Amino acid sequence: MANATAWIQAFRLRTLPLALSSIALGGFAAWHRGSFQLKVSLLAALTTLLLQILSNLANDYGDSKKGTDNDNRVGPSRAVQSGAISPASMKRAVIFFSGLSLLSGIMLLLAAFGTSGKLYLLLSFFLLGVGAILAAIRYTIGENPYGYAGFGDLFVFLFFGLVAVTGTFFLNGLKLEYDVFFLAAAMGLLSTGVLNLNNMRDIENDRASGKNSLVVKMGSSCALVYHVGLISLALLSFLLYSWSHFQSWSQLSYVAVYPLFFLHIRRVVMEKEARKLDPRLKELALLSLLLVVAFGLSLNLSL
Repeated sequence: MANATAWIQAFRLRTLPLALSSIALGGFAAWHRGSFQLKVSLLAALTTLLLQILSNLANDYGDSKKGTDNDNRVGPSRAVQSGAISPASMKRAVIFFSGLSLLSGIMLLLAAFGTSGKLYLLLSFFLLGVGAILAAIRYTIGENPYGYAGFGDLFVFLFFGLVAVTGTFFLNGLKLEYDVFFLAAAMGLLSTGVLNLNNMRDIENDRASGKNSLVVKMGSSCALVYHVGLISLALLSFLLYSWSHFQSWSQLSYVAVYPLFFLHIRRVVMEKEARKLDPRLKELALLSLLLVVAFGLSLNLSL
């Protein structure tokens, strides 16, 4: 059996802050509307973390089976490809975390809906949760994984943005407001930006391995413009939400974080070697979490 260190590395802990950002943003929006429920938000965070780990393990297994993870791959080594964890063990882990994600999701729905009697909504969210589990697995596993056809960006935007943020907001108060979609779009765009950086880093190996990510399809130059657009639209989306709820200038104090994103963009634009983009992934994930926290505090604690 692989040791604990190998499994912890396979979980890819550096991806977890980004997953938590989506839940935190939905929770902050619920707090602002007076519908925040701690138990619901904590269970939403747990479910999202389990789904993120499931996705990471499934990607490790799927990419190794397809030969995308090989000696030419850039970035941290992968558990199956390096031999630290056997394919059979990784497959069992994918099944195990699928079950954990489903169980956590059911607990979340029971906590959110309770005895409200809204069975149709509970069932709808249950099916959405099953869809999230399948999406985490099917990114790289199966005969025609969508990550190999260039649809990874779309699914990340949907599940890490629209579903995670609006879902968390709705489950807290069993209601939905149209302007929460500004925040959902912002988080989806930032999450897609992290994936885009990952694919920019891996473009050469992905192309050689037959993984037709969106970056492989559009090329490095267009991917760079695309990345700048993703970050810029995300920052604009936060401002649009603030504009729709403007009461005082202190609500905009989170804008102090924006220069860090501009610095991030500059570093990405100035980088000439794709393999050296790896530190920018963690940077963008942590910046996204910082922005969410700053935004949430500015929104709810402003004078």
